[in-house]
Amino acid sequence: MTAPETDWNRNRYGWTLIAGRSYDGRKPLKPWIMTAREFIEHLLTRLTAEQAQIGESESDHPVAPVTGRLLDTIGTLYLYELRLPPDRVLPVDIPVSVVLDEDTEPVEGLILTCADGMALLQTFDAMGATVSHATIVPDRSGFLLRAAERFTQMLSQPDAYRLGPADRLAHLLGTSGEPTGGSAASVLSTIWTEDQLTRHKNVAAAAVELIRANKRILLVTADHPSADEISGAIARVMKAGGLVYKTWISRYEMTVMQHASGLPIHELGFEAQMHQFYAKSRADKAALRRKYERFRELTPILAYKGHKQKDLDEVRLLEWRLLTQLSDLQAKQKEAQTTLAEYENLPLLRRLTMQAVGKNVESLHQYLALYETQISALRKELDIAKTRIEELAPEAAVPKDMRPEFEDLKEEIIRLGGTKKIRELLAAEEDTNRQAFIQNRRLVITTADRVLADPLFSRVRFDVLIADNAPWIAPLGLLAAAGLVRERIVVAGDPRDIVTAGRWKMDEVAKSLR
Repeated sequence: MTAPETDWNRNRYGWTLIAGRSYDGRKPLKPWIMTAREFIEHLLTRLTAEQAQIGESESDHPVAPVTGRLLDTIGTLYLYELRLPPDRVLPVDIPVSVVLDEDTEPVEGLILTCADGMALLQTFDAMGATVSHATIVPDRSGFLLRAAERFTQMLSQPDAYRLGPADRLAHLLGTSGEPTGGSAASVLSTIWTEDQLTRHKNVAAAAVELIRANKRILLVTADHPSADEISGAIARVMKAGGLVYKTWISRYEMTVMQHASGLPIHELGFEAQMHQFYAKSRADKAALRRKYERFRELTPILAYKGHKQKDLDEVRLLEWRLLTQLSDLQAKQKEAQTTLAEYENLPLLRRLTMQAVGKNVESLHQYLALYETQISALRKELDIAKTRIEELAPEAAVPKDMRPEFEDLKEEIIRLGGTKKIRELLAAEEDTNRQAFIQNRRLVITTADRVLADPLFSRVRFDVLIADNAPWIAPLGLLAAAGLVRERIVVAGDPRDIVTAGRWKMDEVAKSLR
């Protein structure tokens, strides 16, 4: 059974399907306003048809010979400037493979700009400082396949993609030259102005307001130079408002401009930010590893010295007791000697008293001999104790800076959750999780086609979509981006471009998706 023939007509609500025939060919279909889901189904059909005819397009043929040079390197991305053969143009945002020679694997990349025989290529692998006699193979089939997969997901996973805002956008795409307005609080609002500078200021002001409201924003444009320009405009407004724009703005691709609106926007690149973040993370991890290893090194040393200090304290206590006993014996010895020396001169009563307790000349000499024996034994024990103290003192001695260092390390270890937690952190492999990183970006700026074809965007969601220079963005990319937002869509552009570009006309959509 074949689908009914359809014609499209525009009214004040948008595009409606008219003159349809039912599958039995008799009962006419009622007019209806196109929803995002129906628009996506229509585009998916066209994608399938174009995939079947991809081999007939001259733009998909290999381009050779190609020469070029390396312009910039950020993290794992490389930016090359390529000189193309005369009259050859490479499609922008379409994945390409660069074949250098038969012995090396092709290098995958993405064309950022192509004009006047020169193209900027972003690659994921280095091709050297210069490129000569290379062949570029565009992969538009792969782009269409990813686009079809994205739209299929949007249709088959309604819980993962909210098409409410996209429905409003689908109505706008059918106006064909009749721009609509909307309040700032509506699901779909527009910033229509013919002056680009004024429009950029308005878009930047809207973006800053949304950032202050803690919204996650996806801003799409038709091409990368436009993305760089709006990035600079927003950064300038944020800087004037006292905000650190490097913290909030993330330009998803490598920038084709070094400066925009007087600011170094190459610092806003997603890869540059991620590379800087993970470089700092690796440096922090290396510092933590050094601290942990130093903590492990000091722990047994201080434990050993602690045991030695305990032994030293016990020996010193024994020495003190021996010295006390020796002092007592020496005092008794001195007293006995004094008594013997003065014995004949002592009063009779005192001598009788001494004799009553067994102290006489003979016994005093015995006491002196006993004291001398005990003192000699104590001195031998003291010599042993002093020798042991001399051995233990250096073993128990802690360098001046070692204990404060250990206490600081111990405090840091406890603050981070203990040694077990630190071992887990150090054992974890480095994983540059692009999804987790992009989810922490407040404003992500890229092109609509990149949102459509990059699998990363199928896993992240945003609160607001801003489409700058929107009339030049094909419905294909606009709807793919609109399916990622939960709350609101802001469309900005020159209203005259709706007719000039002609991308939103349904008859043009039916003829071509690009």
